[in-house]
Amino acid sequence: MPEVIGFLGAGQMGEPMVRRLLAAGYDVRLYARREEVRMRLGSVGAYLADSVADVARQADILFVCLFSDAQLVDLAGGPDGFMENAKETSIVVSHTTGTVGTLAKIRADHPDGPTLVDAPVSGSADDIAAGTLTVLLGGEANVLDRVEPVVSAYADPVIRTGGLGTALNLKLVNNILFAANAQLAAAAVELGDRLGIGRNELLDAVSLSSGRSHALASIRKIGGVEAFSEVASPFLRKDVAACDAAAADAGVDLGWIGSVVAEGPIALTSEKRRADG
Repeated sequence: MPEVIGFLGAGQMGEPMVRRLLAAGYDVRLYARREEVRMRLGSVGAYLADSVADVARQADILFVCLFSDAQLVDLAGGPDGFMENAKETSIVVSHTTGTVGTLAKIRADHPDGPTLVDAPVSGSADDIAAGTLTVLLGGEANVLDRVEPVVSAYADPVIRTGGLGTALNLKLVNNILFAANAQLAAAAVELGDRLGIGRNELLDAVSLSSGRSHALASIRKIGGVEAFSEVASPFLRKDVAACDAAAADAGVDLGWIGSVVAEGPIALTSEKRRADG
């Protein structure tokens, strides 16, 4: 019998995931608070569950795509949460970028609950629609054997990183590296200003030279450092805070890369925002 797929968090990233799963022929059961989301996804074939507990009870594999650890904890816990109501044989796949400590506590609080997989993503809603999202998977090999074919409905590549928690830690390293690259690119633009180089000319030239990076390309595409900062900073600050928390949980110092993120031109830490304010 085919796996029944549950879904929680059909937002900006989750909704196109659900659409790709449906298009691939999966039986998708979802719970969403917003009526317009329920109407849109119900009209293309999703079964609309009545609650978090309802969708958790039905799912063989439950995908959870939330913005933060706080939201994940909120939906996981308590008598109406997905951990209490999921089948013992089911798998919960978390696309939420958070800390390993949170995931470990959820598992420890529900020792007889479903198996957990951490599955942070890299990419955009457009990548999901195209089936080219990058997804990292952390968990036991036999569990990932069940999960990977389903995730492949909207992701390519799907990268196995090792045991539970390794995918989250790898994603956080990726995020802090992107933030550092963004700071270096912004600092390069400032240096160009002092040398009398036009900003557009600098971004155009470096994007074709050995100093190019994905962060610099993003700054160029969005329209410069100020526009990039306005659009991307809220997400980068969340990612940087998550990486700080993960490093603290693990007793690891972020070292030089943390200094670049904290001291660069873009305000990505609370200390930097206070100093600039």
